[in-house]
Amino acid sequence: MGACCSSSHEAGRDWVGMVNEEGDDEVEGVEEGGVVREGDHGARVRLRGANDSCSMFCKRGRKGINQDTLTVWEDFNGEKGAFFCGVFDGHGPAGHRVAQHVRDQLPSKLSSVIQSLQNRGSRGDLDLVDKDDDGQENGEKERRGSNPGDLDLVDKDDSGQENGEKERSDDVRDSWEEDFGHDMLLSSWEASFVKSFKEIDEELSLDSSIDSFCSGSTAVTMIKQGDHLVIANLGDSRAVLCTRGQKNQPVPIQLTVDLKPNIKSEADRIKKCKGRVFAMDEEPEVFRVWLPDENCPGLAMARAFGDFCLKDYGLISTPEVSYRKLTPDDEFVVLATDGVWDALSNAEVVRIVASTRKRSMAAKLLVAHAVLAWKTKYPGCKIDDCAVVCLFLKNCRPRSQSVVNNTSGGNPGRQDNAVGQKSGSNESEANPDTVLAAITDDAEESSTVDGVSRVDSLIRVPRPKAAVLSRRNSAKKPKHIGAP
Repeated sequence: MGACCSSSHEAGRDWVGMVNEEGDDEVEGVEEGGVVREGDHGARVRLRGANDSCSMFCKRGRKGINQDTLTVWEDFNGEKGAFFCGVFDGHGPAGHRVAQHVRDQLPSKLSSVIQSLQNRGSRGDLDLVDKDDDGQENGEKERRGSNPGDLDLVDKDDSGQENGEKERSDDVRDSWEEDFGHDMLLSSWEASFVKSFKEIDEELSLDSSIDSFCSGSTAVTMIKQGDHLVIANLGDSRAVLCTRGQKNQPVPIQLTVDLKPNIKSEADRIKKCKGRVFAMDEEPEVFRVWLPDENCPGLAMARAFGDFCLKDYGLISTPEVSYRKLTPDDEFVVLATDGVWDALSNAEVVRIVASTRKRSMAAKLLVAHAVLAWKTKYPGCKIDDCAVVCLFLKNCRPRSQSVVNNTSGGNPGRQDNAVGQKSGSNESEANPDTVLAAITDDAEESSTVDGVSRVDSLIRVPRPKAAVLSRRNSAKKPKHIGAP
C-alpha cells in the first residue's frame, strides 16, 4: 500500500506512516471506524475499515509484494451521502507504486475536474467531452463497440431495448440535473472521468520517482450519488451489482467489461497502432499485448495506467464509463480485483456477501472464500493479491432464508455456474471462522510454499529503446511561452 491519501499532493506527503510503502500483507476490514482522513470538500477518506455502508479488505497473495490497493471517499465532492469507491491492481516491477499513486491522486483529480466542469457549465461554456489535438473526441473511438456481444452493461426491458439508451434521453438528463442539484449532465460525468484518467496518466509519465515504463495499474471506480451509479473501468478489475430476483434470491449484474486483448474492438485498436495481440502456446486462453518487434511485455489487459512502453502501440488509459439508475431491489455493489474474479463467479460473490451476518466483515469473508477457491481450483498455483470494496445501498438489509438456501442466481448479461461449490458452501457461511482461518493459514504458508503463477499480468520487461526514452524525456521538458 502507499504512504499517502489526501486532498492534494502537498498534504498527501504529510500522511506518512499510516501504511507500508512496500505494500501491506493485509489491510483489514475492521468492525467499525478504521483509518479515516479528510479529503477535498470535507470528504472522509478510508483506506481500510468499515461502517454501515461499506466494507473493505485487501490481502497479499503469494506472488511477492501486494500490488492491490483500494479506497473509499464518503461525502465525495462535498455531496452528503455521495461515495467514490475504487480498487486498483498494479503489475510490473513498480506496479504497487503506480496503483498507490492512482489511488491517492485520482479521487482528488476527479473532484477538481467535476468542480471545474460545474463552474464552466454555470457560465454556459461547458465542453462536455475532452478533445485531442486533432479536435476529435478523446476516447470516443475506444469506447464505442468495446463490449462483448454477449454481455450487457445495462438491463434491457421486455422489448430488448437497452435501458441505457433511454437513460441518455433528455428526460433522464433533466432528472440528473434535478437529483444532483447541479448543472451536471450524464455526458459531463463521463467527460469528468475520461479527463481525470487522462491527466493522471500524463502526470504519471512525468513522475521520475515512479518507473512506470513497464509497470502499470488497472482501476475500477464508481461514484454513487442518490440512486445513480457511474462506473469507470480501466483494465480487468470488475464491478458487480447484487439485486433481488422474483424469488428474492440474490442476482448478479455485471456493471463492467473485463477490458482484455481478446475483445475484438480492443485488439483491432492495438493492431491498428502496430501493437501485436496473441496468446502463447503454453496458455492459449490468455491473449496479451506485445511490442511490434519484440516478444515483450505480454500485457494481459488492453487498457491501463502506466505501461508507457505500450502507449504508442494501442494501450490506452481511457476508461469505459457506464451508468445505472438504482432500483428498490438493488442491494450492494462489489468492486474487486481479478484475484477474486479468477476464483469466484459473479453469482458466488453476491451470494457470499448477501449471506454475511455482519456487513463490516463482508469484504474479508469474500477474500477468504476466494483464497479457498484458489486452493481448490488451482492447486500448486500462486494465489493472486485480492482487494474488495463492498458498498451497501440500503440502511438495513432484510433477512431471508432464501439468501442461504438459494443455490443459483441468474445474470442476464453473464452466464455463471450455480453457487453451492466448496468456496460458497452453507457450511462455511454457518461458520465464518472456518473461512477466515483460510487467510491466516495462507499467510503462514505464503513464505514457504512454492508455486507457479496462474496468469501473470506481464511476461517480461523490455529494455527501453532510445526513441521511446527520447520522447519521454522531451515530454518532461517545460514548454516556454511563445515557443513554437
